[in-house]
Amino acid sequence: MNNIYLLPKSPKEIERGIAANLRAIRRRRKISQRKLAEMSDVSLGSLRRFESTGDISLLSLCKIAMALDVDRELQKLFSEVPPQSIEELIRGQD
Repeated sequence: MNNIYLLPKSPKEIERGIAANLRAIRRRRKISQRKLAEMSDVSLGSLRRFESTGDISLLSLCKIAMALDVDRELQKLFSEVPPQSIEELIRGQD
């Protein structure tokens, strides 16, 4: 297992990583930025900015994910977070 994912990251690094992952999916599927902008109803400028900086609204990120048919990954976000303590585990059972 690659432990690089366990290293603390800054919010900007996380944004850039998400953008890089979605750009790779877009390229692998041979979809141009212009076509993805049309498919997602996100402006071409916003899509370009996202792919280069990671900066995007959550709504636009959802639209892009849906257009690429990877929105299930977003829906799973934070869904399987284990408790950090026994107290949190007990509180979660209430």
